[in-house]
Amino acid sequence: MKFLECAFRADRQETVHRADGHGKKTGDCGDTVEFFLILKDDRLQTISYAVNGCMNTNACANAVIDLAEQRPLDDAWDITPEMVSGYLETLPQDHYHCAELAVGAFYLALADARRTLQNAWKSKYR
Repeated sequence: MKFLECAFRADRQETVHRADGHGKKTGDCGDTVEFFLILKDDRLQTISYAVNGCMNTNACANAVIDLAEQRPLDDAWDITPEMVSGYLETLPQDHYHCAELAVGAFYLALADARRTLQNAWKSKYR
C-alpha cells in the first residue's frame, strides 16, 4: 500500500544547507513542508524534505519526491496535487489539502532552483 509506505518513510528527512533549490510552505491546517533540491545537469538528483505535520503531509512529501526525483527541472513542474493523491491511492479525501501543500512547497523549491541556475554565481553565497 503506497500510502502507508510513504506516510511512515523518514529516510529523506534532511535539512540541506546550500541546496540548489529550497521551498517552504505552511498550510492553513498548520502543517509545514520544506523541500531541498540538489541538481546535476539540470536534473533533480537528490530531493530531501523537512515536515512538521501529520502523516498525510509526510506521505504527500514522499510522493512528490517519488514522482520528481531524477526528472529534468522543467518537467517537474508537471507534478500536480491530483498526481500526488493518485500516486498514494488512498489519501483521505479530507486531507487532499496535504497534497496541495506539498506540491506548493515543491513549486517554491523549483522556482528557487531556476533562479539559482540563472544566477549560478550566487550559489556560492547561499
